[in-house]
Amino acid sequence: MKYISSLRMKAIDTNCSYLGLSPLQLMENAGAAIAQSVKEKLGSGKVLFVAGRGNNGGDAFVAARHLAGIPGYIVRVILLGKDRDIGTEEAYHNYSLLKFSRVQTLEIRDSGQLAVSELFSEADLLVDAIFGTGVKGNIKEPESTAIDLINNEGKAGKIIIAVDVPSGLDPDRGNFEKAVYADLTVTFHRMKAGLLDEQAKEYTGTIKVAEIGVCADAEHYTGPGDLQMLKKRKLEAHKGNAGRILVIGGGPYSGAPALAALAALRAGADLVTVAVPESVAGIVASYSPDLIVRKLFSSVLCPEDLSILPDLINSHDVVVMGMGLGRATETLETVRKLLPFCRKAVLDADALAALSGTLFETLAGNCEIIVTPHAGEFARLRDMETPDSPETREKAVREFAAEKGVVTLLKGKVDIISDGKQTLLNRTGNPGMTVGGTGDVLAGITGSLFSRNPAFLAAACAAYINGAAGDLAFEKAGNALLATDVIGKISEIIKEAGIG
Repeated sequence: MKYISSLRMKAIDTNCSYLGLSPLQLMENAGAAIAQSVKEKLGSGKVLFVAGRGNNGGDAFVAARHLAGIPGYIVRVILLGKDRDIGTEEAYHNYSLLKFSRVQTLEIRDSGQLAVSELFSEADLLVDAIFGTGVKGNIKEPESTAIDLINNEGKAGKIIIAVDVPSGLDPDRGNFEKAVYADLTVTFHRMKAGLLDEQAKEYTGTIKVAEIGVCADAEHYTGPGDLQMLKKRKLEAHKGNAGRILVIGGGPYSGAPALAALAALRAGADLVTVAVPESVAGIVASYSPDLIVRKLFSSVLCPEDLSILPDLINSHDVVVMGMGLGRATETLETVRKLLPFCRKAVLDADALAALSGTLFETLAGNCEIIVTPHAGEFARLRDMETPDSPETREKAVREFAAEKGVVTLLKGKVDIISDGKQTLLNRTGNPGMTVGGTGDVLAGITGSLFSRNPAFLAAACAAYINGAAGDLAFEKAGNALLATDVIGKISEIIKEAGIG
């Protein structure tokens, strides 16, 4: 059965908002689904909603309002806390509507109030909306007592419905300190991983997956929600904790490796070293004092460089390789010999020409690789034309990623990112980004994110950030934008997403 993590579900919610489907509308849909489940379980009678201060409680407030308008139902809501402590605007809005909906509400400030409340024993059906997927750490009061009281009523034969996940149950792992025993769990959009855990079955009762109108594109295209899944820099972080990136490139071209390196810095890497042939080292160093430049031998990457590069690779988290290298025979052979030393690598441009089927097999399990080809490079990697139709192209990327064991980011009007199991599309970007250098920028962003995140997530988020930064640059420069304009907007996209 296909399931989803709580973090991924949160990302999809954010992407829905980005596409124009508001959190308020999603909450309305979720609440309506809960109300419908109550009606199916109880034709009429007294219904008690036990609500926390988060969005799980917000769903309950909506459901209570829906039921209150139906003859035969007496609806009551217990809020575990004060209304001023409700955590989101959407939940507070829906709680405020209850006073216009003939719903009796009770705000609980301590567990002693719960113990003397007759609302639990009077109810025919209780709805658990305390935590849902928002449970964190040890369960405190009054929530702990509320769970006990709900379970007591369940033992007495009352119907218990849990909203999204029985409160106390970890939505991803299924473990718990204590949890509500539900007869029915109504979870939203997709099954949550923790609900499938063997020890969780005793608590979930029947599980119903309710559709709440999530936009399909919020799940299949990248968006700002995906960025929220990236690891955030810790307050106690030290130099190097946010990533040490080694860019290997240059020779025939000097700008490409510099662009990748500057993009990696703007995407949050702590330290970026650029290893380039001696012939262009001075030029690359002149681009920015933020770059650490290491001179290699000769005018192109060559076998002599194998005497110093393995140690450099070992002292960095990710290698970004290929930008401006050229395709001299000795260069491509050196790339092949360097790859076994890499733990994580982003391969772009000329480095892709060094790849072959046997090399992929050799590296399997030892080096995590992200490749970032355009359509022509992808055709050469597969030794067949890149399909034109979106569906066939997506299938080709997914199959290639699965066969070779690499995360593949196929650049295009719509980028396609796949690890062979998961696939995402990205449509940020604009025609102005056909200018030279934007692919180098993408490689640098990818390397930076890859240093502290899983490969697939890093590649998908890099595609979004690169395109979104390009869109900001396009607003000012139009089709005259430069790759450096895109670099200048990376930090705005990251900051806007709340991760930098």
